[in-house]
Amino acid sequence: MKRPEPVQVVKQRRDATLDKLVSRVPYIQFLGINFDRRGDELTAILPYADKLIGNPALPAIHGGVTAAFLEVTAIIELSWSMIWQDMEAGKLADDADMTLKLPKTIDFTVDYLRSGLPRDAYARARINRSGRRYASVHVEAWQDNRSRLFAQGTGHFLMPQRDG
Repeated sequence: MKRPEPVQVVKQRRDATLDKLVSRVPYIQFLGINFDRRGDELTAILPYADKLIGNPALPAIHGGVTAAFLEVTAIIELSWSMIWQDMEAGKLADDADMTLKLPKTIDFTVDYLRSGLPRDAYARARINRSGRRYASVHVEAWQDNRSRLFAQGTGHFLMPQRDG
């Protein structure tokens, strides 16, 4: 019987795979979004920066930044769920360039529930349906209080064809 991998090795593999996935989208770096991973659960974090403010009179996070934050969270969550089994089975080479194609947005609807304050924001996505060709995702964003959302979104995505 094969011995299980040490916990640290599993964590390093998961973190490295997530870093490779996120690094493939330059806009994620521009906005400064990063992801906190706990097992297979991802939380997107949008650290506050002055460049994110759309209305300095309030001040409030720009609506386009909020929408992009939600959409990026959905796309990374879908991609993460697509590669999870291959990653856990060791089918993704550590040094190989990830050739995974990202899901393409069909439509994305945002509900702006309140102004995004000038502070860090967090988001989590829930996949409602994910098939071979199509996926539906719901995303919620909050700042100080998880139960007090400032925005939510629902998106439909065209899933890339998978080899094998």
